[in-house]
Amino acid sequence: MRVFRCDDGFTLLEILVVVLIITILATVVGVNVAQKPGQARVATAESQIVNLRTALNLYRMDNGRLPTAAQGLAALVEKPLMQPVPEKYPSGGYLESINLPTDPWGSPYVYIVPGPSGTPYDIISYGADAEPGGTGEEADIILSEM
Repeated sequence: MRVFRCDDGFTLLEILVVVLIITILATVVGVNVAQKPGQARVATAESQIVNLRTALNLYRMDNGRLPTAAQGLAALVEKPLMQPVPEKYPSGGYLESINLPTDPWGSPYVYIVPGPSGTPYDIISYGADAEPGGTGEEADIILSEM
């Protein structure tokens, strides 16, 4: 049989010190993360553009061509009905999602085929302002297929 003594467990002061330390750590981490949301959005847009590029390359390998400008990136999630209709279109599309992603600011990605600089295509996010040009978080994020 175990006998409990008064010195078993934590005191209120010890618990308050631990809570204070956790609060200080959470504040420091929260402030550091809150200062960089723009960088996180840019990194997310870059990652999504890479995923779109991979899906476009799979589309091209299966069908021998890229989606047309009229078909757009929507051809990656739903089989195009306008010509040229792809012959080898997978039942689930080319993206894991059934919806075409938007950039982190809620705007659709821009698909330009052929790319203006002679590349097969460009995928663009216009950034926070959803307008061409800009600096910082409003800068364009462009990925060209080489």
